[in-house]
Amino acid sequence: MLPEGWRETTLGKCVKIYSGYAPAMINLKDKGLYPYIKVDDLNNNDKYQVDARQYFMDDKYCVPASSVIFPKRGAAIMNNKIRIAVGKVGLDTNIMAIYPIENVCISEFMYYMINQVGLHKIADISTIPQINNKHINPYKIKLPPLLEQEKIAAILSTWDKAISMTDALLANSRQQKKALMQQLLTGKRRLPGFTGEWKKCLLGNLLREIKRQIIWDDNAFYKLLSVKRRSEGVVLREIMQGKNILTKKMNEVYAGDFLISKMQVVHGAMAMVPENFDKFHVSDSYITLIPRRSNILYMPFFDHFSRQLKMYHMALISSYGVHIEKMTFNIASFLKKSIFIPVDISEQRAIAAVLDAADKEIVLLEQKAARLREEKKALMQQLLTGKRRVRL
Repeated sequence: MLPEGWRETTLGKCVKIYSGYAPAMINLKDKGLYPYIKVDDLNNNDKYQVDARQYFMDDKYCVPASSVIFPKRGAAIMNNKIRIAVGKVGLDTNIMAIYPIENVCISEFMYYMINQVGLHKIADISTIPQINNKHINPYKIKLPPLLEQEKIAAILSTWDKAISMTDALLANSRQQKKALMQQLLTGKRRLPGFTGEWKKCLLGNLLREIKRQIIWDDNAFYKLLSVKRRSEGVVLREIMQGKNILTKKMNEVYAGDFLISKMQVVHGAMAMVPENFDKFHVSDSYITLIPRRSNILYMPFFDHFSRQLKMYHMALISSYGVHIEKMTFNIASFLKKSIFIPVDISEQRAIAAVLDAADKEIVLLEQKAARLREEKKALMQQLLTGKRRVRL
């Protein structure tokens, strides 16, 4: 049943359809008036297509400003790469565009509508995904009056701005955290009140390996941990009953332990076990390290320290194998390497506190951005189907 004032029509009756041209056909030059968009350029924007290479082009090869542009073939269709052209643009042969017919629809509404539908639903995906006129013209849509289209687009644009602002704050926080790490973890910047020396220390003098092997029980359930690459932390992989686990050697880990994946450490798979994973389990493919003494190394400090590229390099040269994906870590070699750290444990604690605060800010912004995207998705589903009406 259609909402009051809405009508059912086809996409082809609402828009003009444009296709792109091969560079050889339009004589592209190095500098010029209009952007020439390729599929890869769609990666660099979120909603409005603004940055692309500039070329001299004849006006007749351009699509109008505010055209909705999207890929016409390949995997990019499945990724729903849809943009609005800010000005006149030329299109590569792998891109097409639709432009609204006056007094029928508006660009921004079409952008959101196609986003909500998904390009893959319009396209032929039986072999290689592709879209052309024969798919666009008959595709059925529900269209509200122009005034309601404008209101819906305005509401969703407000959400886009909130998401963009949060993404910008997130990018800034990540950059600040990176700068803090480069300064605080190298001694280039000292926190107020700390003037003591930093010292070169063997990892083996700071850390030792520990194994807490459990007594196996086929009926027990084991909470199996994994360490993600690129220092992205420890995660719960799965909970399994003992009888379903093939390898019967399992170790218990405590909060504050430092875990290293023997097979993935060259990719940065090392991290500290957080409080919520205390007394969880790992297989023998993980190495567990603890401080030799509590007054020489604060493990949260070392957790941050381990996220530096130089630690990745130490792990790499402490591994052996013919291929980087099949290298095996040698803990004895790793513990013979040296790092430069503050002797005063209280300075280690202070540095860790600053970096922990930066991490918490990043996590909060990530959660906010994810929440905004989910809320916008739900709102789109309601507004673009007429389940929820706007006040005009």
